[in-house]
Amino acid sequence: MLHTAMFAAAALVLGACAATPDSDTAVTGEAAVQARLADAVSGAWRDPDNVARDGYRHPRETLGFFGVAPDHTVVEITPGGGWYAEILAPYLRQDGQYVAAVVDPMALPEGGGRDYQQRSRSGLEAKFAAAPAQYDRAQVVAFDPAAPVFGPDGSADVVLTFRNVHNWRSNGRAEGMFEGFFDVLRPGGTLGVVEHRAAGNVAADDQSGYVGQDQVIALAEAAGFNLDARSEINANLRDTKDHPDGVWMLPPGNRHEAADAARYQAIGESDRMTLRFVKPRG
Repeated sequence: MLHTAMFAAAALVLGACAATPDSDTAVTGEAAVQARLADAVSGAWRDPDNVARDGYRHPRETLGFFGVAPDHTVVEITPGGGWYAEILAPYLRQDGQYVAAVVDPMALPEGGGRDYQQRSRSGLEAKFAAAPAQYDRAQVVAFDPAAPVFGPDGSADVVLTFRNVHNWRSNGRAEGMFEGFFDVLRPGGTLGVVEHRAAGNVAADDQSGYVGQDQVIALAEAAGFNLDARSEINANLRDTKDHPDGVWMLPPGNRHEAADAARYQAIGESDRMTLRFVKPRG
């Protein structure tokens, strides 16, 4: 279900918006906000393989729930290959700002993921350079995961992270990441978290890829956030969460024997929590 209340709030923010450089019509109401988001989700520039996952990731409903408006400054944390960047950067291009926060490869030791992070960053920058009509105003900022800074304090309206918390917990950096989110957000700003949801709490070194929902809430609240709302937009009751090699046996990872393909395709992508937090005002 599309959360129209969140779009209404976004529309109020945009009520006095001036004409954009690329359009003679300002985004001045809820219908216009919804239309612009729908255009971004249905954009012909999106990778067909990414579009095929919309039924599991529900981008329009998810971004609506998080209240992302076209004039927001949005920081996406470790966007990987740019699945959400393909939607967010064009959506924010005229009136807002999309910032991709990537790990600084040089902040990592050799053999500590430096090559992977370099390839990831280079791939994202190449995607942006290849389609300036969509990505010419997107920014890429690098951060040190040991002391993460995602931009000037209070400079972002929204911080988004999709399926990353399990990595930060396993390397002992989750607390610092959430503190960094808090710092970069303005008072009243939103933190949106989507994560693979475990059946209950899991150990910090758990390798399944799942995290307990209460554990994610505790991390955010310890950093100073208030839980504002939860959504079942990205839930999947078919996910039993007991796969021998964790969440990566499900699509899109599909790390399973060929003989098990039908079984895991029938389950689909993981069960995911969708949580909206707010940085208190004052």
